[in-house]
Amino acid sequence: MDGVCNPKALPLAALHEALGAKFVPFAGWSMPVQYSLGVMGEHKWTRENAGLFDVSHMGQVMLPADTAAALEALVPVDVIGLAEGRQRYGFFTTDTGGVLDDLMIARVPDGLFLVVNAACRDADIAHLRAHIDGVEEITGRALLALQGPKAESALSSLVPAVSDMRFMDSQRHIWNGAELWISRSGYTGEDGFEVSVPEDVAEDFARALLADDHVEPIGLGARDSLRLEAGLPLYGQEMSEDISPIEAGQAWAITKVRRAGGDRAGSFPGADTILGQIAHGPARRRAGLLPEGRAPMRTGVEIFDSTDATTPIGIVTSGGFGPTLGAPMALALIDANTAPDAPLWGEVRGKRLPVSQTTLPFTPNGYKRSPK
Repeated sequence: MDGVCNPKALPLAALHEALGAKFVPFAGWSMPVQYSLGVMGEHKWTRENAGLFDVSHMGQVMLPADTAAALEALVPVDVIGLAEGRQRYGFFTTDTGGVLDDLMIARVPDGLFLVVNAACRDADIAHLRAHIDGVEEITGRALLALQGPKAESALSSLVPAVSDMRFMDSQRHIWNGAELWISRSGYTGEDGFEVSVPEDVAEDFARALLADDHVEPIGLGARDSLRLEAGLPLYGQEMSEDISPIEAGQAWAITKVRRAGGDRAGSFPGADTILGQIAHGPARRRAGLLPEGRAPMRTGVEIFDSTDATTPIGIVTSGGFGPTLGAPMALALIDANTAPDAPLWGEVRGKRLPVSQTTLPFTPNGYKRSPK
């Protein structure tokens, strides 16, 4: 309850206040939700320039170098084969094939560096410690995300070597005597970087980035609309202990070596369910929806396959207005046997409103697969 009644302050809280942030409680933290540009302005700025997000509420964890096999036993991805200097997306699965959390895994010189979601960080760390020795929660470091087509030029003015990084590279570089842990990744659908920086230099580093005319501070509101436009799932909405990664559209993340016929197939929690869904298809699937008109369909709206059907075929898991798309958008979990071109309806305040299915992402991504 303390996290709800007395949310923790970010290391850069004073900077956010000076920048005019409005704050909201989120996952036990007081988070900047928007600044002077407003959510729509910040969203568009990030798509066109570079947005600086404070994601220090997320958990940073280090595992010893010899724990790759132990971690691989908890996730359906290839950890043993992860090369030094590379990062991989994964998820902790349950015995029934659901998801405990999704996370990033990087092979670094002294071990495995993980970034986990804020709302799950305590449970994730306990889960890791129950199966792996030497789990260290990293403290004293902030985590910043610089996202957008101008992110490379802004960061490379401070750390020139980042221009040579590929998507999902993970490297360490020195800035003003401080060691930065940098990955070329993010959760907006844009090119960008996530940077773990010592707290004692975090404000100086953030101000140095913000001194670039193409960089603006961006809050939690735009972070959510950006990831939704990018068709990216959010834990607790598109994925949960009751929604498998296959149902959530994340089968791509399950590496070949862990699938049926792979050298290390299975041997992770829920493997029978998850590999069975890959082979035979899940009962439900993620769908991208475009509601007609201008009104968004929010989380929890039931989806029907006709105007008079009495039983819903699915439910909206995330919904909102896409500033870049210029229209409302939603992610939904629907019956897998629904034809991809079938017209659907969402029930909003007792009215059935038409929606069409669309391919994801809603807007093209801008990931940089190769360096200059």
